[in-house]
Amino acid sequence: MARSKTVLWIVLVAQFMVVLDATIVTVALPSIGSGLGFDSQLQLQWVINAYILLFGGFLLFGGRAGDLMGRQRLLVIGLALFGISSAINGFAQNPETLIIGRAVQGLGGALISPAVLSIIIVTFDGVKERAKALGVFSAVTASGSAAGMLAGGVLTEWLDWRAIFLVNLPIAALAIIGALKSIPNSRNAAEGKTRMDLPGAITITAGLLLLVYGVVNAAEWGWGSGKVWLFIGGAAVLIVLFLVIEGVSKQPLVRLGIFKVRALTSANLAMILMTGGMFVMMFFPTLYLAQVKGYSPIEVGLAYLPWPVAMAVAGTMAQKIIAKAGPKPALWIGLLILAAGLFHLGLLDAGSSYAGGVLPGMLLTAIGAGFAWAAMFLVASVGVQPEESGLASGLINTSQQLGSAIGLAALSSVAAAYTADLIAGGTGANEALVEGFDRSFMIAGVILLVSAAVVIIGIRSSDGRHLGGPEAQADSENAPVINLEPALGD
Repeated sequence: MARSKTVLWIVLVAQFMVVLDATIVTVALPSIGSGLGFDSQLQLQWVINAYILLFGGFLLFGGRAGDLMGRQRLLVIGLALFGISSAINGFAQNPETLIIGRAVQGLGGALISPAVLSIIIVTFDGVKERAKALGVFSAVTASGSAAGMLAGGVLTEWLDWRAIFLVNLPIAALAIIGALKSIPNSRNAAEGKTRMDLPGAITITAGLLLLVYGVVNAAEWGWGSGKVWLFIGGAAVLIVLFLVIEGVSKQPLVRLGIFKVRALTSANLAMILMTGGMFVMMFFPTLYLAQVKGYSPIEVGLAYLPWPVAMAVAGTMAQKIIAKAGPKPALWIGLLILAAGLFHLGLLDAGSSYAGGVLPGMLLTAIGAGFAWAAMFLVASVGVQPEESGLASGLINTSQQLGSAIGLAALSSVAAAYTADLIAGGTGANEALVEGFDRSFMIAGVILLVSAAVVIIGIRSSDGRHLGGPEAQADSENAPVINLEPALGD
C-alpha cells in the first residue's frame, strides 16, 4: 500500500507539471506576444498549437511504447524532454524558437501522459482503488490548473514571462529522481515476443500531424484554400492506410478489436467533442480580459482562479454520483452544464462586467468539466487488460488533444473571419473582436450538446457496474482497499 501511494505521488507530480504548463502559458499569452513580437493573434495561437500538434500526433506512439519498452522508462524520457524544452522556451529570443520549443514540449507530454495513466491503471487494478486513484488524478489536474492560472499571472507580472517555463525544471528533476527510485519498469508481459508496429506508428503519427497542421493553419489560409484540403486529404489517406495495416498486422500498434468495447469507443468520441468545444475557455476569455477589459497578467490569473477551484469541487461531487449511479449521469449532466456555460459566454459584449458576464459562464463550464472529466477517463478504461493500459490511455489522451487542437483551430478561424468581416463593415475593433468570440462560444455550446447525446446513446447504464456503481462495490467488497486520502495530508 505504501509503495502504491509513493508511485501515485510521483506520477501525479509529472501530471501536475504538464497541467501547470498549459494554464501558465494561457495567462501569459498577451505578454509573450508583445515580448517576442508575434505578428498577430493567429501567429500567437501557435504557442498553444505547436504543443498540441506534437502532443496529439505522438500520443498513440507514446502509449504503445510504454507497453513495450517500459512505462517508467517512457515517463523518464518524457520528463527529460519536457525539462530540456522548457529551458529552450525560457531563453527563447524570437517567436520561431519558442514555437519549436513548445513542439518539443508537446512530444515530451505525449510520452508523459499515457505513461502516467497506464502506471495508475496497472498499479491500482481493483475497481474501488482505481476509481479513487483516478479521482485524486482529477483533483491534481484541477489544482495544477489553479496553480498555473495564479502562478502565470504572478510570475509574468512580478518577474517575466520566461519564468513560467523555467519553473518546470525543478519539478521535472524531482519527478525523474522519484521515478528512477520507486516506479518499476513494468511492461507488456509478452514484451520479449512483441515489437513496435513501425508501419502503423509511422502512418498514424504522420496522419495525425497532417490533420492537425492542416486544421490549425485553416485560420490563416482559409477553409476554402487548396492547401488546407491537401493536408486534410493526405491525413485521411494515411489514416485509412493505418487502419489497413492494423487489420493485417500480427502485432498492431492499435488492436482494432478494442473499439468493439462500446463504452470505450463512446468515451473517446465524446472526449473529442467535449474538448473540441471546451478548449476555447483556455484562449478567448484570456484575450477578452487582457485586450478588451485591460486586465494585467496577475488580474487575468486571479480572474481565472474560480475555474479550477470550481472544477475540483465539482469533481468531488461527481465521485459520489459515480459511486451511487455509475459514470453515465455524471457525464451527461456535466456536458449539459458545460454547454450552458459556453452559451452564457456567447452573450458577452465589450461592456460586460467580469462578475455578470465572464464569471457565471466560467463557473458553469468548470462545474460541467468537473462532473464529466473523471467519469470520462473511467469509462475509457472499461474492460481494458493491463497489457493494453498504455493503448487505452493513449487513445483517450489522443482524443483529448485532437479535440483541443481541431476545436481551437476551427473556432479561432471562425472568430477571426467574423471579426474581420465586422471591421470591414465599420464595426469598432473591440466590439468586432467580442462578436467573433461570441459566435465561437455559441458553436462550442452546440458541440457540447452533441457530446452529451453521444454519451446518452452510446454508454449503457449497466456500464456503471464496472466503474464504481453499487454492483461493483458489492463485487469488490472483499478486495483490498487502498485508502488514498491520508496520503494527501502526509
